[in-house]
Amino acid sequence: MVTDHIDRFNREGVQLKSGQQLDADIVIMATGLNLKFAGGVEYQVDNKKLDFTDRFIFRGMMFSDLPNMAFTVGYTNSSWTLKADLTASYVCRLLNKMAKSGHRTVTPRMIGSVEEEPLLDFSAGYVLRSRDQFPKQGDRLPWKNYQNYIKDFITLRLGGLKDKELEFR
Repeated sequence: MVTDHIDRFNREGVQLKSGQQLDADIVIMATGLNLKFAGGVEYQVDNKKLDFTDRFIFRGMMFSDLPNMAFTVGYTNSSWTLKADLTASYVCRLLNKMAKSGHRTVTPRMIGSVEEEPLLDFSAGYVLRSRDQFPKQGDRLPWKNYQNYIKDFITLRLGGLKDKELEFR
């Protein structure tokens, strides 16, 4: 794979603007992917635009200081649906707990200090170009979004819902 600008195609492959000749039987052109968190949709709460870059991610599915909102992001290193299934199960358990206890809202609240880390943990160009447009993750649970199914299975499927950093009202 080569990243460069194409000057022209020729019989042998591609002549690059850098002067390099790239012999090729097949050329796959890509314009570059630019990620947009939540597809670029602008969310509002009480007529104020939400800036997700100010938020930390709770257990890979909820936002700090934002009640009753969950989302699904799969694994970057494994099957997307494995994490989606764990997230759906956790959110359903959380909703059932709220219904049983009469709570109307649940809000992740950060207690203590958390060091900021990028949400996406790999160095592909399209990820690096977009990192500043994404929420953050922390360096510890429940603010760390591990890319590990076994850890997530234990904490999300088998673990309890009692968490000092979840505020129920």
